Amino acid sequence: MNIKPLGDRVVIKNLEAEETTKGGIVLTSAAKEKPQMAEVLAVGPGGNVDGKEVTMYVSAGQKVIYSKYAGTEVKLDGEDYIIVRQSDILAVVE
Repeated sequence: MNIKPLGDRVVIKNLEAEETTKGGIVLTSAAKEKPQMAEVLAVGPGGNVDGKEVTMYVSAGQKVIYSKYAGTEVKLDGEDYIIVRQSDILAVVE
């Protein structure tokens, strides 16, 4: 991957949505909800962003939950990525 985020930006990639429900019902691609869980691939340096000092709290390899309609979707080398601000990340999944 050749994407290097700037400022407080984070590059994430969605994890696959569940194929079946807890009850065993198989979902079609149209019925699947957009996943809100992703893996962090790259993290910007933080620093002084919009006049405020920003410390980056996430790192590459972590699984995170992000806001449903956050970020900018980009396609690079046939892969889909999302670039979000760190403030759009709601939680780290451990």
